[in-house]
Amino acid sequence: MLEDQEAREDLVRRTGQMSVPVILVDEHLVVGFDKERLRHLLEL
Repeated sequence: MLEDQEAREDLVRRTGQMSVPVILVDEHLVVGFDKERLRHLLEL
């Protein structure tokens, strides 16, 4: 459970919120499912 708490704290620190999904592409955070932004970041 400690790992979950650390992950939760990291999520809040990075995004300022407790939303899922949070996808990290390189150093870019995508909060929620944003298909077009993911395509752009992944160069698809």
